[in-house]
Amino acid sequence: MLKTGSEHLRSLKDGRVVYIGSERVDDVTSHPAFRNGARSIAALYDMKAADPGFSYQENNEMFSTYFLKAKTREDLQKRTALHRAIADMSHGLLGRSPDHVSSFVTGMAMNPSVFGKFSENLSRYYEHMRREDVYGVYAVIPPQAARNPEFYQKQNIPTPTLRVVREDDDGVVISGMKMLATGAVFANEIWIGNLIPLAPNQLAESITCAVPVGAPGVALWSRKPYERYAPSEFENPLTWRFDETDSMVMCEMHMDAVLAREIYIKTPGHCYGNHQSNVRFHAKMQLIVGLASKIAQASGANEVPAVREVLGRFAALEAALGGMIAGQIQDAEDWPAGFKTFNRRYMYAALNWCTESHSNIIDALRELCGGAIFQMPADISVMHDPKLREQFEAYWQTPQLGAVERMKLYKLAWDLIGSEFAGRHLQYEKFYAGASFIVRNHSFREAPWAQFHKVVDDLMAGYDVPELQNQKVA
Repeated sequence: MLKTGSEHLRSLKDGRVVYIGSERVDDVTSHPAFRNGARSIAALYDMKAADPGFSYQENNEMFSTYFLKAKTREDLQKRTALHRAIADMSHGLLGRSPDHVSSFVTGMAMNPSVFGKFSENLSRYYEHMRREDVYGVYAVIPPQAARNPEFYQKQNIPTPTLRVVREDDDGVVISGMKMLATGAVFANEIWIGNLIPLAPNQLAESITCAVPVGAPGVALWSRKPYERYAPSEFENPLTWRFDETDSMVMCEMHMDAVLAREIYIKTPGHCYGNHQSNVRFHAKMQLIVGLASKIAQASGANEVPAVREVLGRFAALEAALGGMIAGQIQDAEDWPAGFKTFNRRYMYAALNWCTESHSNIIDALRELCGGAIFQMPADISVMHDPKLREQFEAYWQTPQLGAVERMKLYKLAWDLIGSEFAGRHLQYEKFYAGASFIVRNHSFREAPWAQFHKVVDDLMAGYDVPELQNQKVA
């Protein structure tokens, strides 16, 4: 099944419980805090359904390409092409777009035996996702407060992290809270699990399952939605369309199928999902590079050698990430047996590059903008007053740009570097793959240390303690 945008919007009217503070949201597709974001997601489904290159056929059924279990390098290229099309439509600003968790699940379904007695559940869920074109997001981290369970034990109160509180013949009862379900208000289902390894005494928390967002017992507590406070697309062009939202997930419900109790790195799941993240960030880099050049041109600064050096660095950074992504396909791995996986070392290197570079890249763009952003009027309503319009168009123009186009450019820049939406992205890009030590530990795990050590050992084996007569006397 290839879902359309309108079909996806209808699927969100399922009685889901979403709170903005104390306000209960009745319909996320029409509420002013979420409606434009919902339409942006719907547009992705329409784009995907309209292009035959973004789907594949199996057993006379059509499926979205991000559910394709790659067996050749060409299959990997096909997956990447869809990731890129989705990322380009959102300029890399939707981190948990429909192709993200779908890629995790697809990769896990390529080696379900890892999950032992839960392998059939996992395979069935993969089939369910691709047949219904499900938009899944995940909540796979315990809330920060729950990372000190001794506090709750001493107080004789429940630890807030989601856990199994009862098991029976029909399944399990889960209760508690998980973070952070980015995109959940626009999704169909939430994949609940654990990306961080758990201690042996945390078995009750080790459950992985998928819950429908509209299921009884599920509630989303949204952070402040920025879209609600964007007065128009002109004033906040990115906030207006691409605030994917983040929510804490509260659950108190019975589950009839447990999917897994295992970490993801033993399958291609983690690699497939984070390859999507690499491609998504690359689209964002292209927006940043283009915006940096346009900002420089707006004042004529692009002719200054020092500024051209900065723009050259931007271009080099974008090309470096593009090369890392291309290399993941060129040097793809034959793993697991019968399948192809993006090169894991290159993928994790790119993941580290993205998470540690974004803040510096945004700072460099901020320096290019200088104080020009604050010279703009409070809003574009000046264009509706004849006298103010005349003054604005006369005094705010430059030899390079008219006043309105200049203001439009700086409004876009501010929404990427200085608005609340931009501040959220600064935080998101630093932590979306986990804390820095987690990201770098992936590279540590995948590195061929024996090969590196052999280089050093072979070099040192080529010489020894010199004979005394050959020693040079100082």
